Amino acid sequence: MDYATQVNGALYIGLFALLGAGIVYATLGIAKLAFTYAGSRRFGASKAKNDVYECGEATIGDTNVQFNLNYYLFAMLFVIFDVEAALLYPWAAAFDSLGLAGLLSVVTFIVILFLGFFYALRKGALKWVY
Repeated sequence: MDYATQVNGALYIGLFALLGAGIVYATLGIAKLAFTYAGSRRFGASKAKNDVYECGEATIGDTNVQFNLNYYLFAMLFVIFDVEAALLYPWAAAFDSLGLAGLLSVVTFIVILFLGFFYALRKGALKWVY
């Protein structure tokens, strides 16, 4: 492939990226204009509109309640190790054809993940009671 073809391809990619970004920003701008001019008159802000809605029940007390951060940490650790399991399935399916390089890459992957797991254990991310 010659240089002119590569430059042409790069220009097309840049053009389509700019066109895509322009469409996104134009759509957001039109939506903002539509809400500003039409929405503000018909659907003005009121106490009922800005009130917190939870299953049709009136809220009792403060609605800005902080939740335990351990739930978030536990969920993030689950996602990390769930992705690990999902990435090991294709490796296991292609185990015969990968050879030694595939084995070494998966062993490196698992070692890095176990180091992250032991780090989380050491920091106490899996403890529920402090």
